[in-house]
Amino acid sequence: MKGKSLYAACLFVGLLFMQNLFAQNITTITGKVISAKDQSDLVGVSVRLKGTTKGVNTDKNGNFEMKVSRQNGTLVFTHIGFNAKEVSINRQSMINVSLTPAETKLQDVVVIGYGTVKKSDLTGSVSQVKSEQINAFPTTSVMQSLSGRAAGVQVLQNTGAPGDGISIRIRGTNSLQGNNEPLYVIDGFPTDDPSLVNNADIASIEILKDASATAIYGSRGANGVVLITTKKGKAGRTQVNVESSYSSQTLRKKLKLMNAKQYASLYNEQQVNDNGTSFFSQSYIDSLGTGFDWQDLVFQTAPMKTLSVNINGGTDKTQFSITGSTVDQKGIIKGSEYSRYSLDLNLNHAISKKINVSLASIMTRTMNDQLNDGAGSNRGQSMISGAISAPPTLTPYNRDGSYRVLSTSYPFISSGIVNPLNYINEQTDQVRQNKILTNASVIYNPIPELAIKVSGGIVYSVGRNDEYTSTKFVNSTGNASVSTSESTSLLSENTISYNKTFNKKHTVSAVAGFTYQDFNNTSLSGSGVGFFSDITQTYSLGSSATPGIPGSGYSASAIISYLGRVNYTYDNKYLATVSYRADGASVYSNGNKWGYFPSAALAWRVSNENFFRNINFISDLKLRAGWGNTGSQAIGAYTTLNQLSSGHTVFNNGLYVSYAPGTRLPGDLKWETTEQKDLGLDLGFLNNRILITADYYIKNTRDLLNNVQLPPSFGWTSTIQNIGEVQNKGFEFAVDARAFTGKFKWDINGNISFNKNKVVKLAGDEDILGGILSQAIIVDNSNILREGQPIGRFWGYLEDGYDEKGHIKFKDLDGDGQITPADETYIGDPNPDFTYGFNSVMNYKNFELSFFIQGTYGNDIFNVNTINNTIDYGYGLNMPEQVFTNHWTPANTNAKYPVISRSVTAKVSNRYIEDGSYMRLKNIQLAYNLSGEVLKVNWIRNLQLYVSGQNLLTLTKYSWYDPEVNARGSGNSTSIGYDWYSYPTSKSVTFGIRAGF
Repeated sequence: MKGKSLYAACLFVGLLFMQNLFAQNITTITGKVISAKDQSDLVGVSVRLKGTTKGVNTDKNGNFEMKVSRQNGTLVFTHIGFNAKEVSINRQSMINVSLTPAETKLQDVVVIGYGTVKKSDLTGSVSQVKSEQINAFPTTSVMQSLSGRAAGVQVLQNTGAPGDGISIRIRGTNSLQGNNEPLYVIDGFPTDDPSLVNNADIASIEILKDASATAIYGSRGANGVVLITTKKGKAGRTQVNVESSYSSQTLRKKLKLMNAKQYASLYNEQQVNDNGTSFFSQSYIDSLGTGFDWQDLVFQTAPMKTLSVNINGGTDKTQFSITGSTVDQKGIIKGSEYSRYSLDLNLNHAISKKINVSLASIMTRTMNDQLNDGAGSNRGQSMISGAISAPPTLTPYNRDGSYRVLSTSYPFISSGIVNPLNYINEQTDQVRQNKILTNASVIYNPIPELAIKVSGGIVYSVGRNDEYTSTKFVNSTGNASVSTSESTSLLSENTISYNKTFNKKHTVSAVAGFTYQDFNNTSLSGSGVGFFSDITQTYSLGSSATPGIPGSGYSASAIISYLGRVNYTYDNKYLATVSYRADGASVYSNGNKWGYFPSAALAWRVSNENFFRNINFISDLKLRAGWGNTGSQAIGAYTTLNQLSSGHTVFNNGLYVSYAPGTRLPGDLKWETTEQKDLGLDLGFLNNRILITADYYIKNTRDLLNNVQLPPSFGWTSTIQNIGEVQNKGFEFAVDARAFTGKFKWDINGNISFNKNKVVKLAGDEDILGGILSQAIIVDNSNILREGQPIGRFWGYLEDGYDEKGHIKFKDLDGDGQITPADETYIGDPNPDFTYGFNSVMNYKNFELSFFIQGTYGNDIFNVNTINNTIDYGYGLNMPEQVFTNHWTPANTNAKYPVISRSVTAKVSNRYIEDGSYMRLKNIQLAYNLSGEVLKVNWIRNLQLYVSGQNLLTLTKYSWYDPEVNARGSGNSTSIGYDWYSYPTSKSVTFGIRAGF
């Protein structure tokens, strides 16, 4: 018992000793955490002892107190929006820390006209699209990659054909006569051809939208400016980057057409309704199955391959970047294909500390095998129209292997319908183009703040178009045509820029310059009909039985400009931009050749004011306001001159060349001018983890150039005058957020744009009818320009059910008892209420999952296809299955389609207008990333393997192939929203690799 008491006493004394010893090893550390940027207190900073779960957070004054037992341990300081920092305790009892803000997108450098600026210092409305987004999925055009990526930018894909045209609208349509496409500036060279550059060559794209940003480009800035910057070399070890992909493309949606039994039954019904007797016997109909699928004959699974290799590097004095790339896309319609080969070279060399030279050169060759896919065709007279309209009761070949002639297969069938095999195998339309863009500059810095830049460049393009229809094409004796074109544009730009900060608060950035650019175009064409053999195709026009009359053309114009801009910033709070440009263009009349385009913008960074410092959750707040004028040339060379047209006339049995005045009276024309006002807000939350940009704008375009009809007594039929006004106004909203930043990273960004367009004034306050449709059963206008209404609004008749015989009735709007043009009204609007895009990128460990959604809402489509293929009965055309299952009969008087009879009266009406809204999963990608360290290979920097899908899901009510269509699209087209046997959009699955060495 005594021994146990002694043991207990010793244990007690030992525990007291250990406790005292442990207490002596515990240290209390206090300190304060501030921002290195502005020395403000940081609240809620996590202070953690490295290697443990022990930690505290700073209080409202940035102070912390923490007990630690490791006097030689390490404290880890982390806070949202700031770079983490580790500090060794090293027996200290007080540790004060300053955290540096993490780099955010506000620190990104943005390219603007004739200079660069930090995104945080922008006073105008500018959107930036980076290389990762541009190359997110394979496309043949850089414009396609912009769809849904930037607020206020609408991408109109004319058709889904490889290499086909794309139309871009930035903040709406401004001009009726002129081009509505933006100005593209590739490495400082203004051009209207963005196809010069391959997507893989691009480092970034900046889209200038408001007048304060675009006015520096003066007469070519009214439709917005797209600045394309290609990849440049960097000093350091030479690097090689390789990107390659393979895609499998298929038709996104197949039309559900009548099968053979339904086709025969429908046309028996038509024959009975019109002639009193059927054509097909019931036993024959009973013997029919589903029949032949002509869509399967025309459409195919097609590959698309891309490859890009970039080599870059250099020394402190010389940097280089070389990119070679190829794109090869076969179309989902047999016989169509597009290929592009390009080489991009960028060199920069410092001759001395004061003189620097640079060279940028892009060489591109494109080859496009086009097809007569069908826009504007009628009753099966094109590839797609024929594939839809061909009877499923017939096959494409006769028993002897020859092509079946569809137009004589049945007595009631269309005389113009053509077997699609003719277009696939017996007709070619090849376009070959070689393009070179070269731009060189010398920069002299006499003092660090001053730069004198002299640059010059050239864009040279030569193209050839060969079209041939063989002797095997139905009713053809051989038809060949060749056209060539050559264009050259020379550019000279001379600028001086100055950048200086005074007394740490006043920053001035200024640029002034003089530029000159000319444009020369030539063309030549020849043709021939009637060939003995197809072997020479277009390479022996002289062997044709009937040579065509050759043609040629020439045009030349030039523009000279003076420009200047001053940016001023005070104390990083107040920003101002003033710019001015004067343009003189040869295409305008004497006295009106010069246009003057001023602009001004102010910005206030409220978040840098002292009174705002205590609002911690808002990390950036900037208000912007801008105003300015920009212009549009809108006319070509010689429009303001009296022009003579050549011809031939006969005198005394002799043929003589003649010249006569043209039919258009030249006018005294001046520039179209667009005045734009913009109010903007830039907002950042949680140390700029969430960035929001909002803009409201009003654009008024005056002095619109427009065709005006003249009385016959004038001797001219029309003239062009500066009469008209158009307004666009709208709201843009964009958000960019880093939702998670730990092991699991999630970046999201989205945008939505609302634009309202209306015609304010037209010549003589008179309507302008357009959108002429030339279908067999309808020849009429289909859209209208009217004061107070949007551009290109659909115009026609409103249907009013069916009469007692199942024929279509139309509403008598003026109440005169007759259906006349006075009863026409608005039947649709192709302009969307809004467009939008949403992008998500998630990273966890080595995996990356991203998806991109894009769409439009509120726009209508004029489905011209349904005129022939749902209403034009009696000509043997196949039609959607619904025509068979839901047409008027005495027992079904509320049907979707009228009685099956060729006597049905058709007009341009709301029947053909459909909702074109859609939401599309544009791209979804799963990638796996590896580094050289993981692979244990020192010559590999990074490796990414990915699989992706394009257009895999589309939500839409549109009934035809695809809602993303603009069959009549072009730079100056006011007829948008038409689908007329257009080449469909494909969906695809892509496998790819991105590697750095």
